[in-house]
Amino acid sequence: MKEELKIDRAIRSFARRSGRMTLGQKQALSEYWPHYGIDYELTQASFTSAIQDYESVILEIGFGNGDALIKMAGNEPNVLHIGVEVHRPGVGRCLNIIEREKLLNVRLISHDAIEVMQHMIPTQSLDKVLLFFPDPWHKKRHNKRRIVNQKFRDLAFSLLKSDGHLHFATDWQEYAEYMAEELLSDERFSNQGDSDGYAERPDYRLRTRFEQRGLNLGHGVWDLVFKKA
Repeated sequence: MKEELKIDRAIRSFARRSGRMTLGQKQALSEYWPHYGIDYELTQASFTSAIQDYESVILEIGFGNGDALIKMAGNEPNVLHIGVEVHRPGVGRCLNIIEREKLLNVRLISHDAIEVMQHMIPTQSLDKVLLFFPDPWHKKRHNKRRIVNQKFRDLAFSLLKSDGHLHFATDWQEYAEYMAEELLSDERFSNQGDSDGYAERPDYRLRTRFEQRGLNLGHGVWDLVFKKA
């Protein structure tokens, strides 16, 4: 994996975690990244090359440990699933599973998703943009760090195909309300849920063990699905 290019951006939607990386995760980053990784760059060349053999391309932002990404890719072998995640231990874990399952339709990018969207992805090339359980930055002074904002909506609209979809999921009700307000006010996206902006969980978004644990404790989960109008 190449050293990340540095671009100054005042406000980031994530905080880098310094979780310990296991030996297996380190080995995965060294051995499997050349096969399944796409290095961040300021051109669209590598991304364009990766997607050229697929009619459908899905981008998942912040895939964590890769549980949802792996399940979706396994169920949709003809769809290219591209995951973006900055947490290196999660990337290493995901790489190990991709190699074990021999999933040829997954590519990973380890960099800030906004910069990836700005510089690497061609316009109208994505079928779906998925954002599952992003950091809600629930303290008011941190709300400006939320990834769903005007800039994100502009980028998503540009990168989605004419019938492309945005799909968000969160277990934080106030953030769900915030995201619904953001999207319902944007005429470029058509609400696929109820009048409040919430949709039934689509079958392709399989529940992870972390989500199920929360549901067992009585926590709510909200899905928002919007189509490019």
